[in-house]
Amino acid sequence: MQRTKWGGITDDRFHGSGFFRVDQRDGVFWFVDPDGGRFLSKGVNMVRFDQDHVGNTARVPYADACRDKYGSQHIWRGAAANRLANWHFNTLGCWSDELVCDAGSAPLATAPTIELGASFKLHRRDQIFPDVFDSAFTAHIRESATHKCTKRGNQVGLLGTFIDNELYWSPDWRGAEELLTLFLNLSARRPGRVAATVMLQEHYRDFSQFNAIWQTRARSWEEFGRLDKVVAPFFRMPPGGSNDALEARANLANPVRATFFADCDAFTAVVADRYFELCVSAIKAADPNHLVIGSRFGYQPLASVIAAAGRYLDVISFNCYDLEASPVIDAYAAVGKPCLISEFSFRGDDAGLPNSHGAGPRVESQIERAQCFERYVTAALRKPAVVGYHWFAHADQPAEGRFDGENSNYGTVTIRDEAYAELTDAMSRVNAVAEQIHATAASVI
Repeated sequence: MQRTKWGGITDDRFHGSGFFRVDQRDGVFWFVDPDGGRFLSKGVNMVRFDQDHVGNTARVPYADACRDKYGSQHIWRGAAANRLANWHFNTLGCWSDELVCDAGSAPLATAPTIELGASFKLHRRDQIFPDVFDSAFTAHIRESATHKCTKRGNQVGLLGTFIDNELYWSPDWRGAEELLTLFLNLSARRPGRVAATVMLQEHYRDFSQFNAIWQTRARSWEEFGRLDKVVAPFFRMPPGGSNDALEARANLANPVRATFFADCDAFTAVVADRYFELCVSAIKAADPNHLVIGSRFGYQPLASVIAAAGRYLDVISFNCYDLEASPVIDAYAAVGKPCLISEFSFRGDDAGLPNSHGAGPRVESQIERAQCFERYVTAALRKPAVVGYHWFAHADQPAEGRFDGENSNYGTVTIRDEAYAELTDAMSRVNAVAEQIHATAASVI
């Protein structure tokens, strides 16, 4: 089996365009590498020398260990690149040192996130989700995309651009608020608050009809506009698993509750469409040569959000820390776009790390960890829409915890830069045959 220098399979099924693109053959989606190779993005996140400071200190144990081991960051880059290639990885995932991509004997593709929406939100401290109705948002993402993407326009090894990472689309581990109530509680005259109010006014014939559902202390639209705080009459659980069935039953039992959440969902759909339309157009204007590969959903959002993503993105990306990703893949693939698993991992309790903070399943041993990787990836590859998977992360986190407290065994290597043999053997074995597994995906639907 011949491969291009990027690791794609050369079988004359696709033509090269000089940049990464996506295509479909026999019902199966693929990346196509710049030389025309049939390509799956097999990546690792956070491949970097300075991975994970201890808390908010200047201490970086992984960098200290690698400085002792290699003598310099330059030598480490070459060693890290060659080791990843030996494990049959071909992509540097998010938050990686992009100089690693050309430091080894074979090039690695890169897949950075440029944080368009997140960077706007940081300038508006009262916003959990960026106000996509604000003209300043449009100006910001155009300027930011121009600054971050134009310079990459001729970068052959760029797999594609992630817009953001794990934005807040609905109740999750970070809070119970809906986007609609968040926007209604923006400062007076903020565009997002105005847009949310106008949508409700257009939907309800009069205020009393609205207030029968929302149960506010206001007596008119004018009073509603002056409320300091709009309190949701109902709250729902984070999506996924048995929560979805419980929510459906609760709405069936209470039509008022169901109507309130229908209002919330309708607004979220509008926000999602505007977000993806504006962000993708800004990136494409700055860099028409490359793919826009998603916003790295942190959990499965509403179907209308996925549909909006499918209308504008080249690839839909999502993080999935379940034991098996097939149901989640099916939900995203329903819109007819290729899908990339942008984060997943398993943690072993025999690694000597607390594993008390961080996402994803914990297992007893490194042997089980390797088995989990093999089962997860093999099942994912049997889905026709899947075009890649990125493991989180390159090295373990500090036992003392990083900036957000995470202290887990996520690494392909220890914090001393010693490879986990069971895991990396499984990665090498599965990565080497990934294209063969995926090529049969359409026949096992």
